[in-house]
Amino acid sequence: MKDAITNFLMDTGFYMLADNWLNLAMIAIACVLCYLAIVKKFEPLLLLPIAIGMLLTNLPGAEMYHAELFSGGHVHWSEFDTIGAGLLDYLYLGVKLGIYPCLIFLGVGAMTDFGPLIANPKSLLLGAAAQVGIFITFLGAIFLGFEAVEAASIGIIGGADGPTAIYVTSKLAPDLLGPIAVAAYSYMALVPVIQPPIMKLLTTKKERQIVMTQLRPVSKTQKIIFPIVVIIFVSLLVPSAAPLVGCLMLGNLLRECGVTERLSKTVQNELMNIVTIFLGISVGATATAKNFLNWETIFILVLGVVAFSMGTAGGVLLAKFMNLFTKNKINPLIGSAGVSAVPMAARVSQKVGQEANPGNFLLMHAMGPNVAGVIGSAIAAGALIAILG
Repeated sequence: MKDAITNFLMDTGFYMLADNWLNLAMIAIACVLCYLAIVKKFEPLLLLPIAIGMLLTNLPGAEMYHAELFSGGHVHWSEFDTIGAGLLDYLYLGVKLGIYPCLIFLGVGAMTDFGPLIANPKSLLLGAAAQVGIFITFLGAIFLGFEAVEAASIGIIGGADGPTAIYVTSKLAPDLLGPIAVAAYSYMALVPVIQPPIMKLLTTKKERQIVMTQLRPVSKTQKIIFPIVVIIFVSLLVPSAAPLVGCLMLGNLLRECGVTERLSKTVQNELMNIVTIFLGISVGATATAKNFLNWETIFILVLGVVAFSMGTAGGVLLAKFMNLFTKNKINPLIGSAGVSAVPMAARVSQKVGQEANPGNFLLMHAMGPNVAGVIGSAIAAGALIAILG
């Protein structure tokens, strides 16, 4: 009886914590993320599942996630039965195989109006300029000693697009998935904090007061043709971006065609919610003490905010440059919305614009670069995967 009790106590997670004290630190970090998601409302729809996934994977003895099943960037199918795969191992397959990020893009497309982008094609340039943060940070990370695949995964944080960051990292540097996902979604939540100081620093009050002319109406036919054309063009230009862009445009086509309302609502609600839960828990599961508690994580957090800041600056500066050659002036604030945080970045442009001119309404103008940023980050991701994958 005594031996049975002793064996039981030695099998508990409490006993195992004695040899895994770093797990206590990760459990504490998971609790902090829960606090930020619930109390501070920092991207709660995904940050909360990430926090719980992080909590579960760091509970000694639970054996819910085994990193060795995915070592070397491959899925070791033959070892699933040998090791005894846990729940999170099976859920993580959706991340590793690139399923969840693409389904998230499907939902984003169904919830997004591409009308402002179609009405003002110049918005594409602003969305492209905002991706400069990705490539500058990519080069900076290589200079700091990261491998090229790791640098690409860190740089993609600059697109302020969580699913894209997860997609690229799962393909190129899966060991960094936990810290990169946490950084990407944390900075997306901090858009209203990070962007305004940069926007004000790079613009004058007179520029922030610029009132833009009303956008032209966009026909239903144009909204239907646009996603089809984008799928064809982008897939031929950067085939590696086809899964993300294809799902994004399919979602938008379901929204705009007028004959698939039921599918559109399902994609926007039920499917999006289910995939968000699975994606968050799976990503959190990769944040083990070994992968998360190191200097690399600190560098990733620092480089991530640099990438995001550079992307914001790139969009603003290009808008200022375009004003040198255009008759109808662009309010440079909408350039900051070229990062992919839809629609938060566009709302920030609207808010800062109204602070300078209460009668200024920039939201619809900012949605053009905002949507272009989603497409641009997906293309950048495809290019990096094609070059380094």
